[in-house]
Amino acid sequence: MSSITNAEQDSSIRDFFDLLKPRVMSLVVFSGFAGMWIAPGFSAMHPFLIGVAVLALAIGAGAAGAINMWYERDIDAVMKRTSARPLPRGRVHPDEALTFAVTLSLLSVLTMGVALNWLAAGLLAAANLFYVFIYTIWLKRRTPHNIVIGGAAGAFPPMIGWAAVTGDITLLPVILFTIIFLWTPPHFWALSLFANEDYKRAKIPMLPTVAGEKTTKIQMLAYTVILLPLAASPAFLGYAGWGYGIASLALGGFFVFAALRVLRDTTLKSARLMFGYSVFYLFALLLALMMDKV
Repeated sequence: MSSITNAEQDSSIRDFFDLLKPRVMSLVVFSGFAGMWIAPGFSAMHPFLIGVAVLALAIGAGAAGAINMWYERDIDAVMKRTSARPLPRGRVHPDEALTFAVTLSLLSVLTMGVALNWLAAGLLAAANLFYVFIYTIWLKRRTPHNIVIGGAAGAFPPMIGWAAVTGDITLLPVILFTIIFLWTPPHFWALSLFANEDYKRAKIPMLPTVAGEKTTKIQMLAYTVILLPLAASPAFLGYAGWGYGIASLALGGFFVFAALRVLRDTTLKSARLMFGYSVFYLFALLLALMMDKV
């Protein structure tokens, strides 16, 4: 107990920053900024308001991640992948972490609403509430479909970014929401394949733990196949040029190929490679759409 107390006294800015899940935050911010970039009127938007919108999105996403860490500190402590986080190591007191996270979450929503508009603020609040209450508290420890449903929380940022610029929602940001929604399961299931022992230890019913590796790999392939034409749909619907369409088909085709390799591989090597590629895929896909608007 004394060692934990001493560690808590040594909490640093870095510890609180780590609570915000900066790696996850970076993808959230990029996808939100992509939604802003492609929205009509972005070029006329004041740079200060762009910065405020990006900052509010980053803080909101980080705050939701911090609440997730606060709630899951018990299972983080028994998983090798997460045991070094600030709460399991006792470097931040749970009460301080929760206060920090809730304050930042409220601040991010209020900032988005006052500086930009209340539709964007409402979507940001909905994303945070969904991630905390639907995914973290309700689904994650109860069902192997936690990622399938809970992935909606991570799909909000392009819609938030679009709404921050336009004050409305049209079909294109909804398509981007759906792309990220369908991208999430194969992305996280690739992780869960090579982190399966961790999830078993923490008693989290991820799909490989409950249904087995074969079923998981088949479903990963199915999602990548469905994602392939959907990701290209902005080009078919006239929202983007064929440069984006070709790029999306190439990126998606390799995503399908990666899933096929995982299906055939009896080791964990292909799953690790697919997880890494899945992150690159989403960054590259959004970047291609942004470049199409230049």
